[in-house]
Amino acid sequence: MGPILLRDPDPVASHMSATLAQATHDLIAAGARMDAQCWVPASSGNLSVRLDDSRIAITRSGVHKGRLVARDIITVEYNGIAHHAGDKPSAETLLHCQLYQHFPTIGAVLHGHSVAATVLSLMTHEDTLIVQDYEILKAFPGITTHQTVARVPIFDNDQDIARLARAIAPALAVSPIGYIIRGHGVYAWGPDVERCFWRLEALEFLLSCECERRRMR
Repeated sequence: MGPILLRDPDPVASHMSATLAQATHDLIAAGARMDAQCWVPASSGNLSVRLDDSRIAITRSGVHKGRLVARDIITVEYNGIAHHAGDKPSAETLLHCQLYQHFPTIGAVLHGHSVAATVLSLMTHEDTLIVQDYEILKAFPGITTHQTVARVPIFDNDQDIARLARAIAPALAVSPIGYIIRGHGVYAWGPDVERCFWRLEALEFLLSCECERRRMR
């Protein structure tokens, strides 16, 4: 019998596997950080990473984001359909897919249900929250001075996620710093998980400041 020739592993498959492993690590860490800030109570929120041009990694439905383990991160296509039978992605997966398809440079999306985002969006009937003159605005791309007026869109909550995505789509044309679903929570995005977390943190700071200003009036 001649020598057994072992084939080298597929370099593309190996790279994709490593990417998923890194995404899993990063999302577990982000979930713990968001939980420490009380932004993802119970099983709320969802977190994702772009893997390539056809897949994203996202938290499965019904898991606590502060206690994530590797099996809680699943992969889906850009139409929101899970790659593996039995995997149930978040109901809001299509909102993540929408952001990745609209902004080709973003690599991560984080969504939480903070008290500030929930309460502030219920305190107004407006469809936009205006924030201005905050130094922290410089945390967002394209903003170089506190003398800036930023508009954060607010959308009415809707259990029909496809319809909600259609309502959100026009606001993405102006590349907002994030958006809020009324009585629900906030969406932030960035080039990777770490910088996405920074932007979520900055946005949550702005929402908390606005809550305090309204309370003190």
